[in-house]
Amino acid sequence: MKVIDIINRSQSTLFTFELLPPLKGASFSEIEETIEPLLPYSPSYINVTYHRPEVVLREQANGLLERRIIKKRPGTVGVSAGIRYKYGIDVVPHLICGGFTREETEDALIDLNFLGIDNVLALRGDTEKGSKGFMPEQGGNKLAIDLVKQVHNLNHGKYIDPETVNIHKTDFCIGVAGYPEKHSEAPNLETDLLNLKAKVDAGADYIVTQMFFNNAKYFEFVEQCRAIGITVPIIPGLKPISMKKHLTMLPQTFHIDLPQDLVDAVNRCKNNEEVRQVGVEWGVAQSKELKAAGVPVLHYYTMGKPDNIEKIVKEVF
Repeated sequence: MKVIDIINRSQSTLFTFELLPPLKGASFSEIEETIEPLLPYSPSYINVTYHRPEVVLREQANGLLERRIIKKRPGTVGVSAGIRYKYGIDVVPHLICGGFTREETEDALIDLNFLGIDNVLALRGDTEKGSKGFMPEQGGNKLAIDLVKQVHNLNHGKYIDPETVNIHKTDFCIGVAGYPEKHSEAPNLETDLLNLKAKVDAGADYIVTQMFFNNAKYFEFVEQCRAIGITVPIIPGLKPISMKKHLTMLPQTFHIDLPQDLVDAVNRCKNNEEVRQVGVEWGVAQSKELKAAGVPVLHYYTMGKPDNIEKIVKEVF
C-alpha cells in the first residue's frame, strides 16, 4: 500500500522506522535483528536507505595505488523485497542522485515496480567523501527535485528512451526530505522552504523531516510550510542521541541545534551507556508531545541498532 494511503486511512499516529542495508558480506539476519524487536509495535512501513558507491585507494604489490569504486552497502532493492515478502510490511526504499545515472535509477524503479513495491523516498544524497561539494554522476540527476520529476514521469509512462514501446505507467508514492532547521547548504530557511515546495509541486506526496531535538522547531516548520501552500503530510523524523560525540558530530553534520537541557544531561553522563538512556528519555518526551499534537507518523532513524527505539516506542505506542 502507498504511504499516503496508509496515512489517510489512519485515525491515529503511526509508528515507522528506517534501517540501513547491511555491509557487503553480511547476511539478511542483520536485517532480521533490527526488525524483529520492533514488530510487536506494528510498524506501518519501513524505510530502507540507499548508499552511493565510494572511491577507495588500494595499494598494489608494486606499491602503486589503484583507484576502485566500492559499494559498501548494496542491496536496497533486495532488502526491501525481502522485508515486504517475509514480514508483509510495506517498504519505502530510498533513491539518491549521487553515484547513479538516470538510466540506473529508471532500472531500479522498474525492478521495484515488478516486485510490487509502490513507495520511494527521493533524496539528493550526501556529498562524496573528501569532496567539497555535491557532484552528480555523469548522466545522473543533480537535485532531489530532478529525481522526483523522473519518478513522476514514469508514473505517467514517460521513460528516458522516447522509443520505449508497450508503455506501462508506474504508480509510485513519492516522499521527500524536509529540514526544520534548513538544509546545511541552503543560504537561508526561506530558500529551503521554497525548494521544498518545488519538490511537492513536482509530484511529492509527503515530507519526512531530518532529525530535530526541539519539537518547537518542527511545529514552526509545519506552520511555515502551510503558510506557503504546502499541504501534504509532514512526518517528524526522530533519532535518539546515543553517544557523547553526538554533541559535536550531529550539529556539524546535519545543521541542527541541540537544546541546552539535553546538552547538560549528556555532559553529566559518565559513559555512553548513560548517554543512551538520556537519549531514550528525551526521545520518549519528544514522541509523546508530538503524538499528543496529532502528527501523522512518528518515524525513527535506527542506524541498525533498535534497542533504544524499542524502549521509546514501548512507552509511546
